Amino acid sequence: MLVIGALLMLFPFVWTVVTSITPDGNLSGTPSLIVDNPTLDAYRKLAASVPIWRIVLNSFGIAVASTLLQLLTGSLAAYGFSRLEFAGKKLVFGCYLATLMVPLQVLVVPLFIMLTRVHLNDSYFSLLAPSIASAFGIFLLKQTIDAIPRELDEAARIDGAGHLRIWAQVIMPLTKPALATVMVFAFMDSWNSYLWPLVVIRSPELMTLPLGLSFLKGQFTTEWNVVMAGAVVSILPIIIVYLFAQKYIIAGMAHTGLK
Repeated sequence: MLVIGALLMLFPFVWTVVTSITPDGNLSGTPSLIVDNPTLDAYRKLAASVPIWRIVLNSFGIAVASTLLQLLTGSLAAYGFSRLEFAGKKLVFGCYLATLMVPLQVLVVPLFIMLTRVHLNDSYFSLLAPSIASAFGIFLLKQTIDAIPRELDEAARIDGAGHLRIWAQVIMPLTKPALATVMVFAFMDSWNSYLWPLVVIRSPELMTLPLGLSFLKGQFTTEWNVVMAGAVVSILPIIIVYLFAQKYIIAGMAHTGLK
């Protein structure tokens, strides 16, 4: 059953790669995973159709910045919710969790109005602003920090460490699996984001990869091999990031449910 499930999951990715090397994007015949005359012309056409390297750099820069900011804000907030005592802590944390039920589509208009009033639309900051913090990341990291014995904090405090030093030198090294999980989810969400860049960006030089790939589909005809070549370019960074962080992700998800 696992083998069948794995094959079903992998088939769309294999089909994407096969289509990207099919000559002339001819998909009208009998579907086949074997290409008679494979070619990389689709990738050359992709580079000629859109400024693909500028778009990839835009997406990569925004995804990396978003990921680092979410790791920073998420870990600090999670440490505060887990280790500090203050009035209304449970209420504030509950409000954070409630935001997980609010889809981005609901927030697009108020976010757009806010950025317009401060004249920050159509900029790199506008692409980055909604993803500076993540309620999911805060929740996942808090659950991980809750499982770390408080005796470690007390030992560090006896040695003269303050909260920032405990967070940096005690808590963070012990939450690497959870941090890796948040990193992959944050990178993936930013890399695949389409709706928000579509709303907030007007300048072609600021386009991200999903937005740029949408221009490859023509009104009357579409070269599907070029579209699939763009999809391959879009998928590869996510696969590379996941492969490097796989063991940490599995450990992080497993440890999150432990008491």
